[in-house]
Amino acid sequence: MNRNRLWGIGAVLVAAFLWGTTGTAATFARDVGPLAIGAAALGIGGLLQALVAIPALRRARLHLRAHRKLVMTGALAVFLYPLAFYSSMHLAGVAIGTVISLASAPLASGILERVIDRRRLGIWWYVAALLGITGSVLLIASTQHNDVADAGSTVFGIGLGLLAGAAYALYSWVVQRLMTDGVGRAAAMGSVFGLGGAALMPVLFMTGGPLLATPEAFAVGTYMALVPMFLGYVAFGYGLSKIPASSATTLTLFEPAVATVLAVLIVGERLTLTGWVGLGIFGIVLLILGSSPQPSKRNNTSARPVLVNRD
Repeated sequence: MNRNRLWGIGAVLVAAFLWGTTGTAATFARDVGPLAIGAAALGIGGLLQALVAIPALRRARLHLRAHRKLVMTGALAVFLYPLAFYSSMHLAGVAIGTVISLASAPLASGILERVIDRRRLGIWWYVAALLGITGSVLLIASTQHNDVADAGSTVFGIGLGLLAGAAYALYSWVVQRLMTDGVGRAAAMGSVFGLGGAALMPVLFMTGGPLLATPEAFAVGTYMALVPMFLGYVAFGYGLSKIPASSATTLTLFEPAVATVLAVLIVGERLTLTGWVGLGIFGIVLLILGSSPQPSKRNNTSARPVLVNRD
């Protein structure tokens, strides 16, 4: 197996593991609304991405100016993702919201690469995506409770989950496209997530009061901003410099597996046989993506190698 690809897969899995802790962490701040949680997590985390990337942003300012429409598109996706994702979980339930958001992202990412980049995804990507979605469905079936939300809220929550999945796929594709076009990894992540994080600050100011109400809520907000959203996206950005966005978003289907295990170990939920089968399927997905050959690329601007990825 190509060593760079192996490192990329490992980095994305680290990110998915960290993101998988957010649902359990949020249970310790029940009085904080989904908009506040989302704005704090990715807003502050995004600004930190920009802060540590200041030298790289200065060096890449001409590149970024030339790709300003692409950067703004990615920033808009970063703004939408946490608001839609956490609101989806709030309305439709944690299991449904998480699975819809994450299971739809690989499909959206694959469509972006296939339609815009003309990238051949390969049969193994389709197999891995299908298995990943199957594993997610089995997990959701194993974690359902009796307190199901009303039909209207559930439908709206599912819609927001689809929006979150599309936004996640879009900013992943934008970051990789910037790196492919010569923008360093730190500058690509810092520009997209920094602008998106800045756009989330007004939402945080309007809704974030409960985060300061108790030490527990403040600790949850701090943890989610610094660990899953800052360190997690540092690892994710590194992974995007090594593997296609479609593979990266498929690998992050590992996140609901992590979330489920933590819910069993910490929150006290029980996992049925169906759920354990779902977890086993995720192992097969990782094996497929780790060992399958990379698909070839069509003649397209995205087919050029990444020119700069040191930052």
